[in-house]
Amino acid sequence: MTRLDRRERIMATGFAAMAGMVDAIGFMASGGFFLSFMSGNSTRLSIGLAEGAPYVFMVAALIISFVCGVIWGSLTGNAKNTAANKRQAVILAGISVLLVVAPILADFGWLLPAICVAAFCMGAENTLYEREGSISFGLTYMTGALVKIGQGIATLLRGGSKTAWLPYLFLWAGLVSGAVIGALLFTKYSIYSLWMPGALAAIFAMVSARAKPLPRT
Repeated sequence: MTRLDRRERIMATGFAAMAGMVDAIGFMASGGFFLSFMSGNSTRLSIGLAEGAPYVFMVAALIISFVCGVIWGSLTGNAKNTAANKRQAVILAGISVLLVVAPILADFGWLLPAICVAAFCMGAENTLYEREGSISFGLTYMTGALVKIGQGIATLLRGGSKTAWLPYLFLWAGLVSGAVIGALLFTKYSIYSLWMPGALAAIFAMVSARAKPLPRT
């Protein structure tokens, strides 16, 4: 986050808010499983395996879908025929389309494929700021951001930078506020609430397409 300019930081916070919406909607639709927080799903998977719980297949499918999304996003973002200033736009456009399709699948009674598609999108979203072949920071999970906040405050208390921790605070706040909005939307529109983050992804795709080129990894 500290390497990004102001526009990119605002965009990253928006991406985190979008992820918060998707995660909250998916959590409520699936009965308590995550679409972006795979550490939590991994713990649920472990407990389910130990207890022989019937939800193990669902959690495993979500984790696999997330990883496949990361693979797709990384390959798409670094494809030779993808211009450097268009790679974010291409990934975001794909996310937008899939988040529109997911509720339709659920409407046909295919809830698991629907939430797996959304989890795939969350994996892909994490590749939007891939640098030098690795993901610079997570956009759909905030453990790393909270660690950076703590480290930044410690640095501040030692007399160092006063603001280095703020971008990570905004990133965390973006995800939390997005999750609140997603939960409120779900109470009114159920799984079709995914169309809101889908629309945001489309807007972000258009903004990214018009932005200055990002460095290729």
